Amino acid sequence: MQTLFVTRRLPAAIEELAAREFDARLTPSDVAITGLAAKANGADAVLCCPGDTLDAATIAAMPASVKVIGTFSVGYDHVDIAAAKARGIKVCNTPDVLSIATAECAMMLIMAAARRAGEGERLVRSGKWAGWAPTQLLGTQVSGRRLGIFGMGRIGREIALMARGFNMEIHYRDMTRLPPELEQGAIFHDNDDSFLPVCQVLSLNAPGGEGTRHWLNNERIGKLPQGAVVVNAARGTLVDDAALIAALRSGHIAAAGLDVYNGEPKLNPEYIALENVVLLPHLGSATTETRDAMGRIVLSGISALLAGETPRNQVA
Repeated sequence: MQTLFVTRRLPAAIEELAAREFDARLTPSDVAITGLAAKANGADAVLCCPGDTLDAATIAAMPASVKVIGTFSVGYDHVDIAAAKARGIKVCNTPDVLSIATAECAMMLIMAAARRAGEGERLVRSGKWAGWAPTQLLGTQVSGRRLGIFGMGRIGREIALMARGFNMEIHYRDMTRLPPELEQGAIFHDNDDSFLPVCQVLSLNAPGGEGTRHWLNNERIGKLPQGAVVVNAARGTLVDDAALIAALRSGHIAAAGLDVYNGEPKLNPEYIALENVVLLPHLGSATTETRDAMGRIVLSGISALLAGETPRNQVA
């Protein structure tokens, strides 16, 4: 039986599945471990998670026994793919199974940020709520607004589907236009100058990496309409934190909802002092159904790659 090193505690059903299919070396902690490469000694495969840094140095230090890396995520920017290829290590991920859960999280952020739910919840918990008032915590109505989606992949399209239930007008920015059956009436933009000014609500759903690093910067924020709402349930690296914080303070951005951060679990401490930002701890895929599905697909991919097959979730 082949040996699988798992870097984090996984849902119980997935740990049980891993133990049946592999000689599984499980980790009881939820916290990112140190010395990952050394702890993979003797393993045929490594199952890692977002927040585990598998950079070139870590992959170079991996024991020769490691043939496969599976990541418990769709994104794989925490894995140096070039370094893995140079070592002949195959990589797989968990596509397709978390789109709905992450889209739900993005819609939750849109609603919570626009309607000032975080502020309201804190007010009630503080014991300082004095009762209903005509001008208390007036937010922004979501229904009927223009929603801009930056990155119209699977998650972006699920957000669009949900947003249509609020009668939102859907605009999107992507590298290429979708076919009509996927676009479903959404309005395509091939440039920032036409896209950003219509975005009363902007949802960031593009992949990470250097090509999109700090995409939402001062210049692009300046093109958004006054009082826009911004949410990010994709990658923290999409946002220039200093630029967004300044816009939240000035009121140019009325509110933001963030589930991901640059350098998480650390985040820019200036966010914490802002009332008009909703902060979640990377909950995008955090449903029992989704996490179990993610575990099944990544374990299946690892098994296939170790058997010399090419699974659909292979990324390198």
